[in-house]
Amino acid sequence: MKRFRFSSFMLIVGLLFIYAPMLILVIYSFNASKLVTVWGGWSIKWYVGLLDNTQLMGSVLRSLEIACYTAIAAVALGTLAAFVLTRITHFKGRTLFGGLVTAPLVMPEVITGLSLLLLFVAMAQMIGWPQERGIVTIWIAHTTFCAAYVAVVVSARLRELDLSIEEAAMDLGARPWKVFLLITIPMIAPSLAAGGMMSFALSLDDLVLASFVSGPGSTTLPMEVFSAVRLGVKPEINAVASLILLAVSIVTFLVWFFSRRAEENRKRAIQQAIEESAADSWKQPDVRRPQAPQAA
Repeated sequence: MKRFRFSSFMLIVGLLFIYAPMLILVIYSFNASKLVTVWGGWSIKWYVGLLDNTQLMGSVLRSLEIACYTAIAAVALGTLAAFVLTRITHFKGRTLFGGLVTAPLVMPEVITGLSLLLLFVAMAQMIGWPQERGIVTIWIAHTTFCAAYVAVVVSARLRELDLSIEEAAMDLGARPWKVFLLITIPMIAPSLAAGGMMSFALSLDDLVLASFVSGPGSTTLPMEVFSAVRLGVKPEINAVASLILLAVSIVTFLVWFFSRRAEENRKRAIQQAIEESAADSWKQPDVRRPQAPQAA
Protein backbone atom coordinates (compact mmCIF):
# COMPACT_ATOMS: atom_id res chain seq x y z
CA MET A 1 0.00 0.00 0.00
CA LYS A 2 2.80 2.38 0.89
CA ARG A 3 4.56 1.49 -2.32
CA PHE A 4 1.41 2.21 -4.30
CA ARG A 5 0.96 5.56 -2.58
CA PHE A 6 4.58 6.53 -3.21
CA SER A 7 4.26 5.59 -6.88
CA SER A 8 1.07 7.61 -7.20
CA PHE A 9 2.69 10.58 -5.49
CA MET A 10 5.70 10.46 -7.81
CA LEU A 11 3.39 10.19 -10.81
CA ILE A 12 1.47 13.29 -9.73
CA VAL A 13 4.71 15.20 -9.09
CA GLY A 14 6.03 14.22 -12.52
CA LEU A 15 2.85 15.28 -14.30
CA LEU A 16 2.82 18.60 -12.44
CA PHE A 17 6.46 19.17 -13.31
CA ILE A 18 5.69 18.64 -17.00
CA TYR A 19 2.31 20.33 -17.40
CA ALA A 20 2.26 23.05 -14.72
CA PRO A 21 4.55 25.40 -16.72
CA MET A 22 2.29 25.00 -19.75
CA LEU A 23 -0.78 25.79 -17.66
CA ILE A 24 0.90 28.87 -16.18
CA LEU A 25 1.89 30.02 -19.66
CA VAL A 26 -1.70 29.71 -20.90
CA ILE A 27 -3.03 31.61 -17.86
CA TYR A 28 -0.55 34.46 -18.26
CA SER A 29 -1.39 34.75 -21.94
CA PHE A 30 -4.67 36.30 -20.74
CA ASN A 31 -2.86 38.74 -18.46
CA ALA A 32 -3.87 42.35 -19.06
CA SER A 33 -0.57 43.73 -17.77
CA LYS A 34 2.45 44.28 -20.01
CA LEU A 35 4.64 42.91 -17.24
CA VAL A 36 4.60 39.15 -17.51
CA THR A 37 5.28 38.57 -13.82
CA VAL A 38 2.56 40.99 -12.61
CA TRP A 39 -1.05 39.92 -12.84
CA GLY A 40 -3.30 42.70 -14.10
CA GLY A 41 -6.58 40.90 -14.69
CA TRP A 42 -8.05 38.87 -17.50
CA SER A 43 -7.84 40.13 -21.07
CA ILE A 44 -7.61 38.83 -24.64
CA LYS A 45 -5.91 41.91 -26.06
CA TRP A 46 -2.64 40.06 -26.65
CA TYR A 47 -4.43 37.55 -28.86
CA VAL A 48 -6.02 40.41 -30.78
CA GLY A 49 -2.65 42.16 -30.97
CA LEU A 50 -1.14 39.16 -32.74
CA LEU A 51 -3.00 40.18 -35.88
CA ASP A 52 -1.00 43.41 -35.99
CA ASN A 53 2.36 41.79 -35.18
CA THR A 54 3.24 40.70 -38.71
CA GLN A 55 6.82 39.80 -37.81
CA LEU A 56 5.85 37.34 -35.09
CA MET A 57 2.99 35.80 -37.08
CA GLY A 58 5.26 35.49 -40.10
CA SER A 59 7.78 33.52 -38.06
CA VAL A 60 4.98 31.27 -36.76
CA LEU A 61 3.70 30.47 -40.24
CA ARG A 62 7.25 29.97 -41.49
CA SER A 63 8.03 27.53 -38.69
CA LEU A 64 4.82 25.57 -39.28
CA GLU A 65 5.57 25.38 -43.01
CA ILE A 66 9.10 24.10 -42.43
CA ALA A 67 7.87 21.62 -39.81
CA CYS A 68 5.28 20.17 -42.21
CA TYR A 69 7.82 19.77 -45.01
CA THR A 70 10.30 18.26 -42.58
CA ALA A 71 7.81 15.72 -41.23
CA ILE A 72 6.93 14.51 -44.73
CA ALA A 73 10.53 14.24 -45.94
CA ALA A 74 11.82 12.72 -42.69
CA VAL A 75 9.13 10.02 -42.68
CA ALA A 76 9.92 9.10 -46.30
CA LEU A 77 13.70 8.96 -45.86
CA GLY A 78 13.60 7.41 -42.40
CA THR A 79 11.20 4.68 -43.51
CA LEU A 80 13.39 3.76 -46.48
CA ALA A 81 16.48 3.66 -44.28
CA ALA A 82 14.70 1.52 -41.68
CA PHE A 83 13.47 -0.86 -44.38
CA VAL A 84 16.99 -1.29 -45.74
CA LEU A 85 18.44 -1.94 -42.27
CA THR A 86 15.79 -4.48 -41.27
CA ARG A 87 15.00 -6.27 -44.52
CA ILE A 88 18.40 -6.32 -46.24
CA THR A 89 20.48 -7.94 -43.53
CA HIS A 90 23.64 -8.62 -45.53
CA PHE A 91 25.25 -6.10 -47.85
CA LYS A 92 28.64 -4.50 -48.07
CA GLY A 93 28.91 -1.46 -45.82
CA ARG A 94 25.79 -2.21 -43.77
CA THR A 95 27.49 -1.31 -40.47
CA LEU A 96 28.74 1.97 -41.92
CA PHE A 97 25.30 2.74 -43.32
CA GLY A 98 23.63 2.06 -39.98
CA GLY A 99 26.13 4.30 -38.21
CA LEU A 100 25.55 7.13 -40.68
CA VAL A 101 21.78 6.83 -40.27
CA THR A 102 21.90 7.06 -36.47
CA ALA A 103 24.80 9.53 -36.23
CA PRO A 104 22.55 12.63 -35.87
CA LEU A 105 21.10 11.11 -32.68
CA VAL A 106 24.39 11.36 -30.80
CA MET A 107 26.05 14.24 -32.61
CA PRO A 108 25.72 17.68 -30.95
CA GLU A 109 23.48 20.06 -32.87
CA VAL A 110 26.21 22.70 -32.85
CA ILE A 111 28.53 20.37 -34.76
CA THR A 112 25.75 19.40 -37.17
CA GLY A 113 24.75 23.00 -37.76
CA LEU A 114 28.33 24.14 -38.32
CA SER A 115 29.05 21.29 -40.74
CA LEU A 116 25.89 22.02 -42.73
CA LEU A 117 26.75 25.71 -42.84
CA LEU A 118 30.20 24.93 -44.25
CA LEU A 119 28.60 22.53 -46.74
CA PHE A 120 26.15 25.13 -48.02
CA VAL A 121 28.89 27.76 -48.30
CA ALA A 122 31.13 25.36 -50.25
CA MET A 123 28.25 24.35 -52.54
CA ALA A 124 27.42 28.00 -53.22
CA GLN A 125 31.02 28.63 -54.27
CA MET A 126 31.31 25.48 -56.40
CA ILE A 127 27.92 25.12 -58.13
CA GLY A 128 26.21 28.40 -57.25
CA TRP A 129 23.52 26.83 -55.07
CA PRO A 130 22.16 27.83 -52.68
CA GLN A 131 22.53 31.47 -53.64
CA GLU A 132 21.21 32.46 -50.23
CA ARG A 133 20.27 30.51 -47.15
CA GLY A 134 16.60 30.40 -46.23
CA ILE A 135 13.65 28.07 -45.85
CA VAL A 136 15.12 25.40 -48.14
CA THR A 137 18.40 25.14 -46.24
CA ILE A 138 16.55 25.00 -42.90
CA TRP A 139 14.31 22.27 -44.31
CA ILE A 140 17.31 20.23 -45.46
CA ALA A 141 19.00 20.59 -42.07
CA HIS A 142 15.87 19.61 -40.15
CA THR A 143 15.21 16.64 -42.44
CA THR A 144 18.75 15.38 -41.95
CA PHE A 145 18.31 15.62 -38.20
CA CYS A 146 14.78 14.18 -37.91
CA ALA A 147 15.14 11.30 -40.37
CA ALA A 148 17.35 9.50 -37.85
CA TYR A 149 14.58 9.52 -35.24
CA VAL A 150 12.06 8.19 -37.76
CA ALA A 151 14.47 5.44 -38.81
CA VAL A 152 14.87 4.25 -35.22
CA VAL A 153 11.12 4.26 -34.52
CA VAL A 154 10.14 2.54 -37.76
CA SER A 155 12.94 -0.04 -37.63
CA ALA A 156 11.79 -1.11 -34.16
CA ARG A 157 8.31 -1.71 -35.55
CA LEU A 158 9.58 -3.53 -38.65
CA ARG A 159 11.54 -5.98 -36.51
CA GLU A 160 8.33 -6.94 -34.69
CA LEU A 161 6.37 -7.76 -37.85
CA ASP A 162 5.69 -11.31 -38.90
CA LEU A 163 7.54 -11.87 -42.16
CA SER A 164 5.28 -14.77 -43.03
CA ILE A 165 2.52 -12.31 -43.96
CA GLU A 166 4.71 -10.60 -46.56
CA GLU A 167 6.04 -13.93 -47.79
CA ALA A 168 2.51 -15.27 -48.20
CA ALA A 169 1.56 -12.23 -50.27
CA MET A 170 4.57 -12.71 -52.54
CA ASP A 171 3.77 -16.42 -52.88
CA LEU A 172 0.34 -15.40 -54.15
CA GLY A 173 1.95 -13.33 -56.91
CA ALA A 174 2.24 -9.85 -55.39
CA ARG A 175 5.31 -7.87 -56.38
CA PRO A 176 7.63 -6.54 -53.64
CA TRP A 177 6.60 -2.91 -54.14
CA LYS A 178 2.93 -3.90 -53.91
CA VAL A 179 3.58 -5.88 -50.73
CA PHE A 180 5.37 -2.87 -49.27
CA LEU A 181 2.58 -0.42 -50.12
CA LEU A 182 -0.46 -2.58 -49.36
CA ILE A 183 0.76 -4.74 -46.48
CA THR A 184 3.87 -3.34 -44.81
CA ILE A 185 2.86 0.33 -44.80
CA PRO A 186 -0.56 -0.26 -43.16
CA MET A 187 1.03 -2.43 -40.47
CA ILE A 188 3.63 0.22 -39.58
CA ALA A 189 1.22 3.17 -39.94
CA PRO A 190 1.24 3.96 -36.18
CA SER A 191 5.03 4.15 -36.24
CA LEU A 192 4.91 6.42 -39.27
CA ALA A 193 2.45 8.70 -37.49
CA ALA A 194 4.63 8.75 -34.37
CA GLY A 195 7.73 9.51 -36.42
CA GLY A 196 5.95 12.27 -38.30
CA MET A 197 4.70 13.90 -35.11
CA MET A 198 8.14 13.64 -33.55
CA SER A 199 9.75 15.21 -36.63
CA PHE A 200 7.16 17.99 -36.64
CA ALA A 201 7.80 18.76 -32.97
CA LEU A 202 11.59 18.64 -33.31
CA SER A 203 11.54 20.93 -36.33
CA LEU A 204 9.15 23.37 -34.70
CA ASP A 205 11.31 23.48 -31.56
CA ASP A 206 14.75 23.66 -33.18
CA LEU A 207 16.86 26.75 -32.58
CA VAL A 208 20.49 25.70 -33.05
CA LEU A 209 20.34 24.28 -36.57
CA ALA A 210 18.10 27.08 -37.82
CA SER A 211 20.47 29.69 -36.39
CA PHE A 212 23.34 28.27 -38.46
CA VAL A 213 21.64 27.69 -41.81
CA SER A 214 19.05 30.49 -41.90
CA GLY A 215 19.39 33.73 -43.80
CA PRO A 216 17.69 37.12 -44.06
CA GLY A 217 13.92 36.84 -44.05
CA SER A 218 13.85 33.23 -42.82
CA THR A 219 13.62 33.75 -39.07
CA THR A 220 11.76 30.91 -37.37
CA LEU A 221 9.62 31.12 -34.25
CA PRO A 222 12.30 29.77 -31.84
CA MET A 223 14.76 32.34 -33.20
CA GLU A 224 12.18 35.11 -32.80
CA VAL A 225 11.34 34.01 -29.25
CA PHE A 226 15.00 33.71 -28.29
CA SER A 227 15.81 37.19 -29.56
CA ALA A 228 12.74 38.61 -27.81
CA VAL A 229 13.50 36.90 -24.49
CA ARG A 230 16.94 38.47 -24.41
CA LEU A 231 15.21 41.86 -24.17
CA GLY A 232 12.39 40.62 -21.93
CA VAL A 233 9.45 38.29 -22.44
CA LYS A 234 6.59 39.90 -24.33
CA PRO A 235 2.96 38.99 -23.63
CA GLU A 236 2.43 38.24 -27.32
CA ILE A 237 4.86 35.34 -27.02
CA ASN A 238 2.68 33.75 -24.34
CA ALA A 239 -0.33 34.10 -26.63
CA VAL A 240 1.50 32.52 -29.57
CA ALA A 241 2.74 29.67 -27.40
CA SER A 242 -0.79 29.03 -26.14
CA LEU A 243 -2.14 28.87 -29.68
CA ILE A 244 0.60 26.43 -30.68
CA LEU A 245 -0.18 24.26 -27.65
CA LEU A 246 -3.84 24.25 -28.65
CA ALA A 247 -3.03 23.34 -32.25
CA VAL A 248 -0.62 20.56 -31.24
CA SER A 249 -3.16 19.18 -28.76
CA ILE A 250 -5.87 19.09 -31.43
CA VAL A 251 -3.59 17.39 -33.96
CA THR A 252 -2.44 14.86 -31.36
CA PHE A 253 -6.02 14.05 -30.41
CA LEU A 254 -7.04 13.63 -34.06
CA VAL A 255 -4.10 11.34 -34.76
CA TRP A 256 -4.88 9.27 -31.67
CA PHE A 257 -8.58 9.10 -32.54
CA PHE A 258 -8.11 8.01 -36.14
CA SER A 259 -5.30 5.60 -35.24
CA ARG A 260 -7.49 3.99 -32.60
CA ARG A 261 -10.42 3.73 -34.97
CA ALA A 262 -8.21 2.22 -37.68
CA GLU A 263 -6.85 -0.32 -35.20
CA GLU A 264 -10.37 -1.24 -34.08
CA ASN A 265 -11.47 -1.65 -37.70
CA ARG A 266 -8.46 -3.84 -38.40
CA LYS A 267 -9.18 -6.07 -35.40
CA ARG A 268 -12.84 -6.25 -36.36
CA ALA A 269 -11.93 -7.24 -39.92
CA ILE A 270 -9.56 -9.94 -38.67
CA GLN A 271 -12.21 -11.31 -36.30
CA GLN A 272 -14.80 -11.28 -39.07
CA ALA A 273 -12.44 -13.11 -41.43
CA ILE A 274 -11.76 -15.74 -38.77
CA GLU A 275 -15.47 -16.25 -38.14
CA GLU A 276 -16.25 -16.50 -41.86
CA SER A 277 -13.42 -18.98 -42.34
CA ALA A 278 -14.71 -21.10 -39.45
CA ALA A 279 -18.26 -20.96 -40.81
CA ASP A 280 -17.12 -22.04 -44.28
CA SER A 281 -15.24 -24.98 -42.82
CA TRP A 282 -18.40 -26.17 -41.05
CA LYS A 283 -20.47 -25.84 -44.22
CA GLN A 284 -18.19 -28.05 -46.30
CA PRO A 285 -19.93 -31.36 -47.19
CA ASP A 286 -18.65 -34.53 -45.69
CA VAL A 287 -17.28 -36.39 -48.68
CA ARG A 288 -17.00 -40.07 -47.91
CA ARG A 289 -15.55 -42.81 -49.98
CA PRO A 290 -18.22 -45.16 -51.44
CA GLN A 291 -18.34 -48.54 -49.81
CA ALA A 292 -17.76 -51.63 -51.90
CA PRO A 293 -20.82 -53.87 -52.38
CA GLN A 294 -20.85 -56.85 -50.12
CA ALA A 295 -20.53 -60.24 -51.71
CA ALA A 296 -23.64 -62.41 -51.69
